[in-house]
Amino acid sequence: MFAAERRAMIVELIRRNSSVQVNELAKELKVSPMTIRRDLIKLQEDNIIERCHGGAVAKQEVTYADKQTSHKREKVLLAELCLPLVSEGDTVFLDAGTTTYEIAKLINGIRGILIITNDLEIAQLLKNSEAELFICGGSVQKETGSMFGRYATQMLADFKFDVGFFGAASINDDFEVTTPTLEKMWLKRYTPMQCGKSYLVVDQSKFGRQAMTKINHLGDYSGIITDKKFTVEEIKRLEKLNAVIRPLPANFNYREGGRCP
Repeated sequence: MFAAERRAMIVELIRRNSSVQVNELAKELKVSPMTIRRDLIKLQEDNIIERCHGGAVAKQEVTYADKQTSHKREKVLLAELCLPLVSEGDTVFLDAGTTTYEIAKLINGIRGILIITNDLEIAQLLKNSEAELFICGGSVQKETGSMFGRYATQMLADFKFDVGFFGAASINDDFEVTTPTLEKMWLKRYTPMQCGKSYLVVDQSKFGRQAMTKINHLGDYSGIITDKKFTVEEIKRLEKLNAVIRPLPANFNYREGGRCP
């Protein structure tokens, strides 16, 4: 068995069981414990799993508080680019996340819009706004304030959105969008398909990272709104995926404490 195949099996076992032990993996895969330890080191370096005493566990989500302070300037900039994409009377889906929270701040005064979200923090922000608000139910991930799972996905299945804005925990080198939480995958995979226009809004720090579960790839969105600068080779690969990149304009300036011009 090749190392890549063995590591894929390890990831699948962690996905099923939430955690694994070195000795159990060695027995299951018929290799030495030292080989398993090297595999776990490589998977942790790739940001796919987290090692623990005697084994490994699934990669954990970053807390909401940590996300709010991380790359705040870039998130505000990206939210500004999203504002013109929402029109009066639109039905808008806002995925859970701190970047979409910044979008919510800007669009909530647009006349006649309905905002649907699976984010408790966004719902709290919008509860006294002019926007009509619908909050998606389901299991609550307390660390991030998001709702997910079978009930949340089923509830959203009946909606059709004019526009949706989505976040991501990580985007790997093959431009696949991935998440450390298996239960989030279904909602994040299918809801963009229900949008007339769907936008993935991500700062450059999300690229070149790998989580355990694949959601989709960049070509599955109407556009990617990002501050990342792609190489010529990367642009060619993105074109093959039919991925549409909407980068920050060269003259787009940020003013601390206020909107961008």
